[in-house]
Amino acid sequence: MNGVSRLLIGLGAIMGTCGVMLAAAAAHLPDATRLAAASSMLLFHASAAIATLAIADRTIIHAKLGIVAAAGFVIAASLFAGDLVLRQYGGHGLFPMAAPSGGTLLILSWLALAVAAMWPRR
Repeated sequence: MNGVSRLLIGLGAIMGTCGVMLAAAAAHLPDATRLAAASSMLLFHASAAIATLAIADRTIIHAKLGIVAAAGFVIAASLFAGDLVLRQYGGHGLFPMAAPSGGTLLILSWLALAVAAMWPRR
């Protein structure tokens, strides 16, 4: 496993940690629906990123495309969740269209994973 994969696994673990923390905050704060959505996005895609890296490492899928998909999951879910959390606590987003940009990148990352699964392995 290369350094990029290890970094992405570490970031995925941090995403999972943040997802659990946001779930707790959403359960205890009034009007925290944004935090619940951010939590779900982080938890689901942390797992997806780590699993994608595991199957890429075992050459079940095209490894380089798998790493691209995993990186997309990490970046996009963090962007999406970060925007929601900042809106909850700061009253403003990261930048205009941050959450939709993250969502679009998540869609593209899932498609990259699909291509990685169908691409012939060497």
